[in-house]
Amino acid sequence: MSEGSKGSSLAFGQVVIGPPGSGKTTYCHGMQEFMGRIGRKVTVVNLDPANEAVPYPCAVDIAQLISLPDVMENLKLGPNGGLLYCMEYLEANFDWLQEKLAAFRGHYYLFDCPGQVELYTHHRALKNVFAQLAKWNFRLAAVHLVDSHYCTDPGKFISVLCTSLSTMLHVELPHVNILSKMDLIEQYGKLAFNLDYYTEVLDLSYLVDHLASDPFFRNYRRLNEKLVEVIEDYSLVSFVPLNVQDKESMRQVMQAVDKANGYSFGDREQRSLEALMSAAVGADFHFTSTLAVQEKYVQSQDKAVEEEVMDL
Repeated sequence: MSEGSKGSSLAFGQVVIGPPGSGKTTYCHGMQEFMGRIGRKVTVVNLDPANEAVPYPCAVDIAQLISLPDVMENLKLGPNGGLLYCMEYLEANFDWLQEKLAAFRGHYYLFDCPGQVELYTHHRALKNVFAQLAKWNFRLAAVHLVDSHYCTDPGKFISVLCTSLSTMLHVELPHVNILSKMDLIEQYGKLAFNLDYYTEVLDLSYLVDHLASDPFFRNYRRLNEKLVEVIEDYSLVSFVPLNVQDKESMRQVMQAVDKANGYSFGDREQRSLEALMSAAVGADFHFTSTLAVQEKYVQSQDKAVEEEVMDL
C-alpha cells in the first residue's frame, strides 16, 4: 500500500461514522460477523480512542498509538478536546496506520470511528485520514448511522437531515445514511407518516406543517421552511433502515454499501449469501423483519383510504 503506487491492489471498506449512541460499534460487530458468514475476510479497525471495550475481534486499535485517558490527564483536556487531539495525532502518524493495515492485505476493512459530530461537519483531521487512505488505494464508503427514534420527533428529524447533509458535503466520500435500531423505533412513539417518507426524505413541507401544530415551533415556521429548502435543494439525503439482528436488513445495507464503494463479489460469495439467507430461523441471527414496521404503516394508511372511500 505504498503511497501513489498505481500497481498496488485496491482495498475496499467502510468508515462507520455517526453521533454517540447511534450503534457504530454494534454495527461493526454485526457486519463483521455477517460478512464472515459469506466468506469475506474482514478486518475491523478501531479509530475511536474512547472505545475501551470493543465487543469484536479488533485487528488494529488506535489505543496502541494513543489513548484518550492519557491525553486528558497529561494535557488537561476535556473529552471533546482530547478526542480532537487524538485525531490530529493520528493524522500526524500516518506511517503507523499504514504499517498496521499492510498486515491485512486482501481483507475488507471496517473503520469504527469516534462519535464526535464536529469531526464530520467541520474539523479536518479525520477527513484528511480518509483522504490519505484513498491515496493508498482504499475505496471507502462512509456509513453514517443515525438513531431511528429521531423520526418520531419532526424537529429532531429536521436537525438530523441538516447534520447528515453537512457530513456528506464535508467528508467527501460515497455516502450511505442508515436509520439504526429500527426494531426499537416504536418504543419512542408513533410515526407521523409512512416509514418511506423518512427513508426517502419526501416532500418536507408536510413535516413543517406538522411542526406548526406545536405552539413552540409555530414561531419558527419560517426558519424551518428555509432549512428544509436547503435539504431539498441539494437532494442528497436518504436513509436505509437497519436492524442488526435481521439478516435481510443486513443484506440490504451491505449491498447498498458495496454499490457505493464499487465492491463486487464473486460467485462463491454469492452462493454463501444465498445459503445464509435461506437458512432456518434461529441460530445467531433473529430474522425479525425490519419491514414489519413499514408494512404496518402502509396497511394502516390503506385502511384509512378505504374508510374514506366507504364514507363517500
